[in-house]
Order: sequence, then C-alpha cells, then structure tokens
Amino acid sequence: MSLFRCPICRAPLTRGERTYTCPKGHSFDRAREGYVHLLPANRKNARDPGDDKGMAAARHRFLSGGWYAPLREALCALALEHTGEAPAVLDAGCGEGWYTAGAYQALAGAGRAPALAGVDLSKHSLRWAARATPAGEFAVASVYHLPVAGERFDLLVDCFSPLALGEFRRVLRPGGVFLYVVPAARHLWELKEVLYDQPYLNREEAVPYEGFRYLDVVPAGGVLHLERQEDLFDLFQMTPYYWKTPKAGADRLRALDRLDVTADFRIHVFRRV
Repeated sequence: MSLFRCPICRAPLTRGERTYTCPKGHSFDRAREGYVHLLPANRKNARDPGDDKGMAAARHRFLSGGWYAPLREALCALALEHTGEAPAVLDAGCGEGWYTAGAYQALAGAGRAPALAGVDLSKHSLRWAARATPAGEFAVASVYHLPVAGERFDLLVDCFSPLALGEFRRVLRPGGVFLYVVPAARHLWELKEVLYDQPYLNREEAVPYEGFRYLDVVPAGGVLHLERQEDLFDLFQMTPYYWKTPKAGADRLRALDRLDVTADFRIHVFRRV
C-alpha cells in the first residue's frame, strides 16, 4: 500500500509500477521520473503551479553544491533523534528533494526502515526529488490538502514551505515531531544588501501553536564563500527575491564575480500532543 490517499474519495491508494489506484476505481499515472499527480484541478491556483523549471533547476544546482550542508546535517541529526526503528516521514513542500534525500539516507544508514513521502506543487521540482530517492513516494499536492491519512506520520518536515498547521496536526501521530525551518534574522543579508537599497532583517519569533509542544529551536548555517557568478545567480533565482527585486538590484548582482553570504537558519522543533 501507498502512504498516499486518493484525492477524490480519500480511500487508500496502491502504488503500482505505472499507476496509483484506489478501490473505487480512481487511477493516477506515475510520471516517468516516479512522482504522481494528486492535485485536483479545482485546487490548482495556476496552470503550472509551484516553482517553474528554471527555479527548480537553480535550486538543484545550488543545493547539490553542498552550500546548505549545515542545515541538512542538522535536520538529519534531529530526524535520527526523534524517530524510532521504522518511522513514517513526510516532507511537506519538499521541492527538489535534497533535504528529503538526506533524511532518508541518514535513517537508512542508521539501520532503520523509513517509509518516506514528499509533496510539492511543482512537478518540475518533483522530477529531481523522485530521482534522488526512488524508495520514497512523491506527489504533486498542496500542503493545505495533504493526500494522506490522519495520524499516519511520525515525523513531518517543513523547510521554507507554507505553514499548514491544521493539516500538520491531522497527519502527525500523537507524539510525532514537526521540524519547521525558517530563515534567521540575517539570513542572506549580504545578498539583500546588493539587491535592495534598504535591506531588511527577517523577523525571528518563537510562536506556540495549538496542538504542539515546543521542544527546541536549533540554529544552523554559516558563511558561504561564493566565488562564481553562476552560484550567486542560482542562489538568487531559487529565492522569492527573484520575483520581486527591481531590475537595478538584479543588474548589480550580475556584475559581481564573488560574494560572501550569511546562511542562517532556525529549526523549530515541536511535538504533536
């Protein structure tokens, strides 16, 4: 059986070589890369939702370069700390799957038997994710309407994705752990100094959420010594700044050959009560 549920009738899905099917006859084809489309047409907010092909490729190139390795290592350590021998893991907003693959490899490498699923709106990103972790399951879906059963997962990861608290409470088992990654105050500060005339600090706060108990706030990050224009522009393209930066700021970035940039993250750790 699959970790996913039918988005039409909510019945369990069976994962086949080429399709996902439910007992009521609904069928969903698997793409060549391995992911499945479980986002009903009436829940699509665009013709091609999520990150476009260029953003997905930029994120894949940048993350594959290891620039955010401290964050992935911290997430892997927390996954090992807070799960048992056969955990069910959901990456809500998994993107191109670099952190998802890291968590799976860490758990499997420790002798555990993880069952892993990832969802994202972008089919372009999921092509990378499904290739990176063929043992996992990946679906085009919204984090606000997760196609999974209630109380199914032991660990849920949200890395820079929308905070769908109602759905996260629904799908996590009591006692399950939620890892929520957000930017710290000075994350990418030097990049913002180039892009904007008046750069701003990110807001940092620890907010208690109904149905969850705070366990910890774990810092991760470091200084990135970016010495190729290609790496700088990939970092820019994979962020929301790419869509809202004035042309003058983007031109200033294109003129640079190198830049030291602060990468600073906070992992908020919650337990489902």
